Amino acid sequence: MTYETILSVLGDDGVRTITLNRPKALNAMNGQLVREVTLAFDHANQDIATKAIIFTGSGRAFCAGDDLVEHSHPGSESEARAAIDAIQRATRAISLGDKVVVGAINGWAVGGGFEWAINCDFPIWAESAKAFFPELYWGMFVTGGVTALLPALVGLNQARELLFLGERQSADALHEMGLAWRIAPDDKLLDEAHLVAAKIAALPQGAVCDMKRTLARTACTDIEAAIKLETEATMRGFLDPETIERIKEFGS
Repeated sequence: MTYETILSVLGDDGVRTITLNRPKALNAMNGQLVREVTLAFDHANQDIATKAIIFTGSGRAFCAGDDLVEHSHPGSESEARAAIDAIQRATRAISLGDKVVVGAINGWAVGGGFEWAINCDFPIWAESAKAFFPELYWGMFVTGGVTALLPALVGLNQARELLFLGERQSADALHEMGLAWRIAPDDKLLDEAHLVAAKIAALPQGAVCDMKRTLARTACTDIEAAIKLETEATMRGFLDPETIERIKEFGS
């Protein structure tokens, strides 16, 4: 299967690498990229030959979040809902799919890109990587089930700090708070991710799939309920005149 905005390559050891591939735009999320991420993960989750997944980005960033340069304001509530539902389908494919996902997080992980990093089962961050949530600054809202995942991973107070204040976080800080599972030198990031993915791929796959499914549904509060609440809040943000004006000013 071929895509225009991502690369999906399966190795002989059953490790599939899915790479965001809009490097000139720092792999920012437009409609096509979001759709293709979902398609690639759905295909990988259904593919018997794929036993583990590495998720990374090409160039200087993992993913710089929503592409505000290409951002077009939804003309109606139904268009807004369709755009947000597409993002949340990607969330489900990464977080709730059968295959374990090892994140190789390079460069910037911003907004939705930060959310995708958090969606990974084993997030390995490059030493120079950085992340933050800018959504509230724009009058928007987070997706990715992070309103459930973040408090479960870092505690409620730390989650509030990340989401409300939107301050930039280093890989070391993310490791200290528990969002980065491991830190790797920039030039060893993919090697480290592949070592972990290969170990997962060598395990009995029925048990691996059962473990991922069970942990995804029991280790934090109801992720599906969080996704539904996030969708409604994100819709309100998309349609808010103040948000629209802020994004227009950014693009002008």
